[in-house]
Amino acid sequence: MLITLAPVLSVQAIELSAIDATLYGFLDARYGERLQNDPYQEDASLNEARLQLGLNRMGDWTTLQLRADFYHDEPVDQGDVELEPGRGWVDLREANLLFTPHDIMDVKLGRQILTWGTGDLVFINDLFPKDWQSFFIGRDEEYLKAPSDALLVSLFPAAFNIDLVYVPRFDPDRYIRGERISYFNPSLGRFAGQDAIVDPLLPDDWGDDAEYALRLSKNLGGYELSLYGYDGYWKSPSGFDPVTGRASFPELSVYGASLRGTVGPGIGNVEIGYYDSRQDRDGDDPFVPNSELRLLVGYEQELVRNVTLAGQYYLEALQKYGKYEQSLPVGMAKRDEYRHLLTARLTWMLLNQNLKVSLFAYYSPSDEDVYLRPNLTYKISDAWMVTAGGNIFSGEEDYTFFGQFENNTNLYAGLRYSF
Repeated sequence: MLITLAPVLSVQAIELSAIDATLYGFLDARYGERLQNDPYQEDASLNEARLQLGLNRMGDWTTLQLRADFYHDEPVDQGDVELEPGRGWVDLREANLLFTPHDIMDVKLGRQILTWGTGDLVFINDLFPKDWQSFFIGRDEEYLKAPSDALLVSLFPAAFNIDLVYVPRFDPDRYIRGERISYFNPSLGRFAGQDAIVDPLLPDDWGDDAEYALRLSKNLGGYELSLYGYDGYWKSPSGFDPVTGRASFPELSVYGASLRGTVGPGIGNVEIGYYDSRQDRDGDDPFVPNSELRLLVGYEQELVRNVTLAGQYYLEALQKYGKYEQSLPVGMAKRDEYRHLLTARLTWMLLNQNLKVSLFAYYSPSDEDVYLRPNLTYKISDAWMVTAGGNIFSGEEDYTFFGQFENNTNLYAGLRYSF
């Protein structure tokens, strides 16, 4: 059954003069279908109606921002509302207060969506939570960035800019759990889904299980140079606790840098990060991921008017690989020492830029797997928009990152009314 909706609101954002605020939002209906049988999931990958409401109130010294999604999602049992993982019928996207206590300082407190780094749908130093489930089933690309409950302090002294983030309790990714996307379960040695929901040990003590992130940035002759630091945990449950038999989030620190600016007729970027897996620095614990060195190089250029092509090369270099091999349990699939990933994004704007045709492609020559994201979006009017696309996975092996999602290949379509 496809859920439909009928708009009843004005095209324009609603001015609430009594409280000096603006109300805005959209109504969105989407449906997606798997292209092959998946014994662990429903045929429909997506079947939802969504209402987003946002409210902005700007004062002399402060700005209040609220934004929440109310939705019904047919393929899964939504259950009770859980705001942090975004489960239930409400997803609180933003609820924060921004104020400026000093000319060179901004402070934002509350639920907010944070992001930094130079990658295009590839992340090294952006350790803020991602919603991989939304990304793989056909929701709008904006839903890849999940919210954080955080304190953000931004300082703007003359020498460079400083961004400090404090998250009092660990905010993990909205990771693949199995309730709507099947995955490769290494413990079972096979694909799994609703028959093996991931229930990890989550660091969730306020204060004790906090995250810290830092960015220092400066513009040097038109090039943006940034240094990064992070202290917290692996964002998805990549560890394993042999005592409880449950997945875990091992401790992680990340140190990195990036540079972005004009290169010839286009824009280039380079980013690097060292992933310090603090619980396995020797690399000999098979239940904790080894440390990694990660590198990203990218370039984007407008080929002709309204046609843009971008490409990236991404590398993961596993540290202490010899000890990793020696400690690997018998029968466990082995990672390559170097994981190579290539991406390409082609964007073509047509019909006075009302029609957007795009393709984003991931290809890993080391994993021998691929992920394609074709999309067609047409802006019918200022209020109405229609979209269609796909999430196409393929791989030589069942256990590689994209290969494990092969049974989740889907096509989707959606209709949105904004106000």
